[in-house]
Parts: sequence; structure tokens; C-alpha cells
Amino acid sequence: MHPKNRHHDRYQLKQLSLASPGLLPFITINKYGDETIDFANPQAVKSLNQALLKFFYDINYWDIPDHNLCPPIPGRADYIHSAADLFDQKEHLRVLDIGTGANCIYPLLGYKEYHWKFVGTDIDKQSLVNANNIINKNELTSFIELRHQPDAKSTLRNVILPNEFFDLVICNPPFHESLEEAASGSRRKWKNLGKSSTKNVLNFGGKGAELWCPGGEKAFILNLIHESSEYCSQVNWFTCLVSKEESLFTLKKALTKLNRVQIKIIEMSQGQKKSRLIAWKFDQPTK
Repeated sequence: MHPKNRHHDRYQLKQLSLASPGLLPFITINKYGDETIDFANPQAVKSLNQALLKFFYDINYWDIPDHNLCPPIPGRADYIHSAADLFDQKEHLRVLDIGTGANCIYPLLGYKEYHWKFVGTDIDKQSLVNANNIINKNELTSFIELRHQPDAKSTLRNVILPNEFFDLVICNPPFHESLEEAASGSRRKWKNLGKSSTKNVLNFGGKGAELWCPGGEKAFILNLIHESSEYCSQVNWFTCLVSKEESLFTLKKALTKLNRVQIKIIEMSQGQKKSRLIAWKFDQPTK
């Protein structure tokens, strides 16, 4: 976990519940005598997120509709801090978040940690409605703007305006290649938590475009790489989360075919979970 991540220690659930009382009903004692929650209960996980955002980041309101992706805060914070390390001057950057979702988590964390300004995009209008509600209720409209992406096959096109400049692009791409694969992944998560799920297995981890796209994360990132060459003068660093290590060879090969590009792979880990960022920039004036 990144040294600046606020979540190195175990969750102090009773302390968190003082900041966010809605968490208290979900706290139980496990067989080892430790405080815990049922991580297979979406309402418990959402209440934990609300408490973490309130206690550590002073986010007074955060909510998502049922079935939308409930992001793990420590992992999302790791992305923000790892991306910040690409810059000598880390504060007050202008950032484009591709697929900000209903939860708006990266803009919230990026603003609270580094005072970054964000443009968040998504193909799902209802997700943007919910994200906008979060922004309004936390009085962050001066710092976070939302834009609808009308083309599900595009990442940067339609949302980067002419003569507009971003210091950083961030993206957490859909992981799975199909709805069936996403459902299978959710069933594995339920099983690992000692639970069974016979209906609506996607409730554990999100819906639709949050979870899958044709070709999965590799195809999504390859498209982002392809489009990035069109905006090389409008973006300093492009970054994207890569969950599958085996995707890196293909992604780096695609990047080396572009002219004068720097490539960095940033390893990240939270407990036993390992992931990485792929970052690239074009060696030419960007302003």
C-alpha cells in the first residue's frame, strides 16, 4: 500500500461509527473476538464506505443506488497517490476521470488529498445523476465537473474539448469480457466470503458497463491507447488500472508502436490483492 494511503491499519469500526452512526448496526464480533462487518452484505459495505469517507476525508454525504459498484476505498486511494507520484508538483492538477460512475470516488479522493480539479465522464446518464447529487451535497461543484460520453466505444473522444488541457487521465476500466464472466466472478466472491447467492449475483460488485465490455479490460485499454495519440498535445500523463498482469505485454507492445512515448508500470498492492497502473506520456510539448 502506498505510504501516503490513510488506510494501512485495521478498520477501527467503533471509532468510524462515531463519525457515521449508520455503520453501528452492521458491526459484529467474529470468532476471534475482533470487530467486523459482513462484507457479503452490500448495505454493510456501503455503510463502511460512508464512514470511511466521513472520518478520513470529511465527505458528509455519499450514497449509491442498489446494484451500482461499491468501490473499496483503500485501493482507490492507492491509485490517486500512485498517480500523484508522476508529478513533482502534486497539488492543483486538472484530471480527467474516465468512467467516474455513480460513486464519483476518484474525484472525491483526488480533491480531498491534493486539491485536484476533475472532469468525470460516464456513458450511463443515471450514474452521472447520482454522482452529481454527491457533488452538490458536498458543495464541490467548483472542483468537479461531469460530462456524458455518448459513444460507448470511445474513451477520450467527445469529452476532451478543443484547446483543453489535462495534467492527468485516470481510468478504472471494466474488468470482464462478458455479462456471464462478470456473474461468475461475483459468484466466486460470494463463495470466498462463505456465502451462497442464487439470484442477482451482480449485486455484489456493480452493474453493466461498470463490470464488463467486449474484450474486457485489455480491449478497453488498447482503445484508450489508440485514442491517446490523438490528444498527445492536450494531456501530460495518461494512466489506467491494469488488473490482469498478463495484459501488460500486449499493452506495452501497443504503446511502443506510438511515436516518442514514455512508459511506466507502477505496482500496487493492498493485502493479498495486487494490481498495477500503466502510465504513458508523449515526448513533445504538451502546452
